[in-house]
Amino acid sequence: MDILYVILGYVGALAIGIVLGLIGGGGSILTVPVLVYLLAIEPVIATAYSLFIVGTTSLVGAIKNIKKKLVDFRTALVFAAPAFIAVYATRKYLVPAIPEEIFTIGGFTLTKDVGIMIFFAIIMLLAAISMIRGRKENGETEEQEVTYNYPLIVLEGAVVGVLTGIVGAGGGFLIIPALVLLAKLPMKKAVATSLLIIAIKSLIGFIGDVENLEIEWQFLLSFTAISVVGIFIGIWLNKFIEGSKLKKSFGWFVLIMGVYIILKELL
Repeated sequence: MDILYVILGYVGALAIGIVLGLIGGGGSILTVPVLVYLLAIEPVIATAYSLFIVGTTSLVGAIKNIKKKLVDFRTALVFAAPAFIAVYATRKYLVPAIPEEIFTIGGFTLTKDVGIMIFFAIIMLLAAISMIRGRKENGETEEQEVTYNYPLIVLEGAVVGVLTGIVGAGGGFLIIPALVLLAKLPMKKAVATSLLIIAIKSLIGFIGDVENLEIEWQFLLSFTAISVVGIFIGIWLNKFIEGSKLKKSFGWFVLIMGVYIILKELL
């Protein structure tokens, strides 16, 4: 492997953490492209590694939010339970069950690796639209009583778990609106609580991979450590740069990346 790509890959690890520290989410969507296109890791293994990296970095953020008393533990457990069951089952059973050649039309064959990358790119496009449109703050200053729409929370948690299991991304752009709409959490608490949910379901999902795949722990731990360092740099930069203003620009970058991945894989 070209040493330049290896260096760029580790710079990418730092960038993932910085973005997470600056804007509080979205950085994890870069993890799989960095692993696949810069470090030449197979997509199935890249999505597994991404679960560990995303889970660990989210846990660091969640711990900081717990200290600030912004995390609603009951809501996190209600949402995380169906999510981690779904993500574990997806990594343990669904992903290994996908055939190496999904279908063939004419001279084009959709392979498992290409299919995963295209599906990942679609999730990137959805995340990009969410970041570009931005979140509307609910403007609440008083603590609202948290109420639960249990059937919808269980369904949403399971759907997010399956998506996370397939693409290895955190899915914060799906979780945060669900916490606001279905659990009536204020926006700040929803953002903080989503990090704990992402950490739980990503790390438990990764356990399903440990049982199926051969993990290069030295590489994975070093990459994750650099990403965690990036989070602290991002949090420090947040004192000088308003992260919310960067989110829309980052959303456009993710949109372009998503389109690039689709074109690269298909053409």
